[in-house]
Amino acid sequence: MKEHRALTPRQEALAERALFGAILTLRSIEECRAFFRDLCTPAELQALADRWAVVALLQQGVPYREIHKQTGVSVTTIGRVARYLLNGNGGYTLAAERMKDSTDLRSPDSGRVRP
Repeated sequence: MKEHRALTPRQEALAERALFGAILTLRSIEECRAFFRDLCTPAELQALADRWAVVALLQQGVPYREIHKQTGVSVTTIGRVARYLLNGNGGYTLAAERMKDSTDLRSPDSGRVRP
């Protein structure tokens, strides 16, 4: 992680919490897209999207080399995603399960959850 200023662990935790709180205020895919395009460089956003695509392929049992062929993501990054998918904080699995569970509730054109 980049060391650019001296923050206490408490300050880092508060900054992270504020960021996640801001993300939770977003109500649509379009709002998320606008926020993340403002927050991230194009390369950072692409890296996040690539990792998320790798999660789905790993859950389908696609071999690392095939994932690399399909996505261009390095085998090292694929391995890192796989490691966190199995032994991380549970975020990938939770989000993937919720995406799967909500697929029927989303309108195809807007990405908004139907009432």
